[in-house]
Amino acid sequence: MLRSTLMAAFLTFAVVPTASSAIADSLSGSWAGSGSVRYGDTRERASCRARYSRIGGTSYTMNAQCATPSGRVDQSATLNRVGKNRYAGSFYNSQFGVTGSIFVVLRGRSMSVSLSSAGGTGSFKMRRR
Repeated sequence: MLRSTLMAAFLTFAVVPTASSAIADSLSGSWAGSGSVRYGDTRERASCRARYSRIGGTSYTMNAQCATPSGRVDQSATLNRVGKNRYAGSFYNSQFGVTGSIFVVLRGRSMSVSLSSAGGTGSFKMRRR
C-alpha cells in the first residue's frame, strides 16, 4: 500500500510543448512522456498523459494519468508561473491522499517536470500531443 501510494504521488507531471513560439511559454494542451519515480528504495519507470488548462493569467490546472509496471494512477495539480518558462505549484492524488510540490521548466519544445512529496520524488520529460 505504501509503495502504491508513493508511486501515485509521483507519476503525474512531465510535459513538453512543441507549438509555435506564440505558445512556447504556455502549458495549455495535451502532453505525453515518460520519466521515473522513486519511493523508499524503489525506482520505477513511468509513462504519463497530462492535460493542462489555463485558469487565468499565468495559472494552470493539470489532470494526468500515469502508469508504472506496478500500477496506474490519476492526479491533479495547480501551477503558477514563477519566472520565464518556469512554473511551480502543488499536486494531489485522490486515490491515495498524497500531496506534494511540482516544478516545471519549459525549454523550447520540451518540458522537464520535477515532483516531490514526503514519500518520494519523480522527474519527467514530455512532448505536446
